[in-house]
Amino acid sequence: MSKGPSGFIDAGQCEQGLPCLWDEPPQAALGTLILAHGAGAPMDSPFMQYMAQGLASRGVRVVRFEFAYMAQRRADGRKRPPNPQAQLLQQWREVHAQVRQRVAGPLAIGGKSMGGRMASLLADELGASALICLGYPFYAAGKPEKPRVAHLADLRTPTLIVQGERDALGNREAVAGYDLSPAIELHWLQAADHDLKPLKASGFSHEQHLETTAGLIAAFLGAK
Repeated sequence: MSKGPSGFIDAGQCEQGLPCLWDEPPQAALGTLILAHGAGAPMDSPFMQYMAQGLASRGVRVVRFEFAYMAQRRADGRKRPPNPQAQLLQQWREVHAQVRQRVAGPLAIGGKSMGGRMASLLADELGASALICLGYPFYAAGKPEKPRVAHLADLRTPTLIVQGERDALGNREAVAGYDLSPAIELHWLQAADHDLKPLKASGFSHEQHLETTAGLIAAFLGAK
């Protein structure tokens, strides 16, 4: 899948001028999900597009936004690392506040990889109705000895993590050893990697896994 922005999107702005996209369902929304991108791909990557459109078709309003570093990359084409964590969290807070002012009903937060991890650090603080993490980075690449799970033990927000069984940032064997809150529901996708893409030998396609994921999220949010 593409890792670069496909050009400026004239689709509105969130706080501090951050680009954002709204995907509205064809019927009355059962709730809203703010979905943040991962560290290396923008809000309109094929993965994010597929998930947003798949969820909208199932009745979930999806709001995507870009962290400041990715918005700058979109503007000048220069790759840069993510902003420091404190800045990412503050950007999340500001976007959440703006969306909360614009929509009624359940408001969930989440994201792909880093976007989901940042959301998980704020879910309880923001009073999110639910948390959705797609390919949660349980540890940095090549550093399984330094897990990023301490806050997940006490998480109170109803949470769905959809994870590939062979995710290099948290495979099934590694995650089995973590102390996770009972509020967390883990769904494993067979033979899938960090992008939820399965091995060809598994008999599944990437599209099938993404369709399954969209269905799981919609069902999870509909029950909250």
